[in-house]
Amino acid sequence: MARSPQGLLLLLLLHYLMVALDYHKANGFSASKDHRQEVSVIEYQEAILACKTPKKTTSSRLEWKKLGQGVSLVYYQQALQGDFKDRAEMIDFNIRIKNVTRHDAGEYRCEVSAPTEQGQNLQEDTVMLEVLVAPAVPSCEVPTSVMSGSVVELRCQEKEGNPAPEYIWFKDGTSLLGNPKGGAHRNSSYTMNTKSGTLQFNMISKMDSGEYYCEARNSVGHRRCPGKRMQVEETSFQKGSPASKATTMSENDFKHTKSFII
Repeated sequence: MARSPQGLLLLLLLHYLMVALDYHKANGFSASKDHRQEVSVIEYQEAILACKTPKKTTSSRLEWKKLGQGVSLVYYQQALQGDFKDRAEMIDFNIRIKNVTRHDAGEYRCEVSAPTEQGQNLQEDTVMLEVLVAPAVPSCEVPTSVMSGSVVELRCQEKEGNPAPEYIWFKDGTSLLGNPKGGAHRNSSYTMNTKSGTLQFNMISKMDSGEYYCEARNSVGHRRCPGKRMQVEETSFQKGSPASKATTMSENDFKHTKSFII
């Protein structure tokens, strides 16, 4: 019975794996790899990177490495390396980091080798360390003066929080979340994007004048930007008199066209 090309390829792969396994056994070397652990910790708290291997023996040799673009040694020749010397300690095969920073985030691997009757045995375990970081004070863009009836967009952004924060806009101390056309702002029409941090008024009105600030929040904490006053000016010019458009604005205010977006 003829075999398909796919079947022949599979047989060749199986043969290669068996040959490689026999080679390692003949040379007295075996290796095992456990599943990856995941550890999440808030920045500046402590974390335990556990190496799940058999009990330590006098002949065991332990190494910890941090993986990434390059491999850096964390524990080598029975000593912690780099800045871990001052803020970490070994507990058996495990590393206790006393003061975790966002720069510690990444993948770590412990390697334990020990001689056996069959030869040298190597065991590996990996740990993915996630560092949770509170948001920084967000940067907020709020115009000081806009024309009634124009399109206006307020922006809020920060780049340090992990997980990525959501953004909530406030007007005069009251949250605008989930209240686009009701409550104290029933004459307003806006769209708030809690992921991108934008607050957009499709046709802003005098009722939208007030102090605005944005709050960035995640599971670790929350920060807000200072409040900024936005004044909505009524249009006072007549059709055919474009020069009168500037009479409602001072020289320090934003210049506007029919549609204003910052």
